[in-house]
Amino acid sequence: MPELAEVEFFRRRWHEAAAGRRIDRVLTHDAKKLFRTAPAEQIRQVLTGAKLIGSEAAAKQMAFRFSGGAWLGIHLGMSGELFVAGVDYTPGKHDHLVLGTARHTLVFCDPRMFGKIEFSQGKTPPTWWSRIAPSILGPAFTVETLTAFLQRRARAPIKAVLLMQERFPGIGNWMADEILWRAAIHPARAAGTLSVGEIRTLWRECRQVCRLALRNIAGAGGQLPPDLNVNIPDSWLFNHRWENGGRCPRTGVPLIRQEIGGRTTCWSPAHQKL
Repeated sequence: MPELAEVEFFRRRWHEAAAGRRIDRVLTHDAKKLFRTAPAEQIRQVLTGAKLIGSEAAAKQMAFRFSGGAWLGIHLGMSGELFVAGVDYTPGKHDHLVLGTARHTLVFCDPRMFGKIEFSQGKTPPTWWSRIAPSILGPAFTVETLTAFLQRRARAPIKAVLLMQERFPGIGNWMADEILWRAAIHPARAAGTLSVGEIRTLWRECRQVCRLALRNIAGAGGQLPPDLNVNIPDSWLFNHRWENGGRCPRTGVPLIRQEIGGRTTCWSPAHQKL
């Protein structure tokens, strides 16, 4: 499932192509479940003729703001992707939302249809956007709030806790593994067993991995990379975690992949000891 940085990557694709431009045509697959909470016909009516005036990414979601007070929300789900095509693009069967400008075609493609589309009108952010938990990179994510959250889930494996979006918005499977590897914390450790020092390290690495992921994957503050994950250094766990046989970048010891907290997890037994 796309995580924090991947979502920002896809948001920027649409934004850089169409910010300030008028939407001339809107195509939707009305009967698909992606529109289960959004009226496809209303989306077509309101967005046709509107201009894209802004966009944001938060957690695993993104919001596009249009003139006239329209808010379009997109959750990519497991297989969703936003891409930009030419004006003569012919939508495929998995292209469930297509917005056309005079220069580009913006496409939301989702073959497995685990994604979701939201739509609202109003001057203030809609509930589906404002209810997202505060960013890990924001001032509300403190060592104190992290400590309290871990204490309330003291018996749960720390890997499972890091995937809880109400405190770690945007953190998914690979980012959680990266954070724990950098913090030298075994993913099966009960959250309540972490020491004061380990919690502070975990807090620091949560923020650091988010910053690095945004910079390397989404190109935040620079140019949008040509594709996802092209700038990930081999010093990260990321490049070694996906298949059996990978080795820890720090110790050279073979990595272990196993299900913990309901998710496939990768860790270094020499670096992250239980």
